[in-house]
Amino acid sequence: MFLISKIFWLIAQPLSLSLFAILAGLLATAAGWRRVGACLGSFGALALFVSLFTTAGSYALQVLEDRFPRPAPPVSLSCIIVLGGAFENEVMAGRGGIELNQAADRFIETVRLAKRYPDARILVSGGDGSISGAYEGDAQASTAFFQAFEIADDRVVREENSRTTFENARNTRDLLTANGLARCALVTSAYHMPRSVALFRANDIDVLPWPTDYRSSGKVQLGFDFTQPSLNAQLTTTAAKEWTGLVAYYLLGRTQTLLPAP
Repeated sequence: MFLISKIFWLIAQPLSLSLFAILAGLLATAAGWRRVGACLGSFGALALFVSLFTTAGSYALQVLEDRFPRPAPPVSLSCIIVLGGAFENEVMAGRGGIELNQAADRFIETVRLAKRYPDARILVSGGDGSISGAYEGDAQASTAFFQAFEIADDRVVREENSRTTFENARNTRDLLTANGLARCALVTSAYHMPRSVALFRANDIDVLPWPTDYRSSGKVQLGFDFTQPSLNAQLTTTAAKEWTGLVAYYLLGRTQTLLPAP
């Protein structure tokens, strides 16, 4: 299932889908199916235009990011769950050191919470999500990161095998039980929070959603945007992946609701 999902997304992401539709349109036209070719080519061009020159991606992310507002800080906190996806593991394997990507806020926010709640344990969930499986996952990579901020290693519980959000939730459930931890804050990117909460609830894990790593301003309106096509394409790809994940997990029966409520 993991490999199938990777291959599916390689084809289905907006820019790839646009390219394949345009190529298929050209082939259909060359074969004499002009009407089919025109439809495929038009679809590909439209998808490409929407990805590059509109705020559709940012708006779609904003809907997800607004779903779970960050709560008021609790009086106490016994556990902080942080989902992986923030380390550039391939770069680190080649160059060493600590390299973070756009999702770095997940671990920065975890450190901030760990300092505020010094008795809280930290559970890092994240194995190697690459197709090759040749790199360290975030749970392993986080060791040096937490040491740099003087977070004691005995505070950290590592879940090193998960490659997907579904596996994050399933594997975390077992570790929480084994370590006697409950009612934890869940730290992940704001746009990723609805899918994460849905999966954790499906595994009977009660969490306090603690979103971070916002990608939208919170004031985005649907419209054209010709100023930043590369960023628009990136946001559209991220939004499409997240919404596709929500729908897929619901249809597969892995979550109980399509879009969970706060």
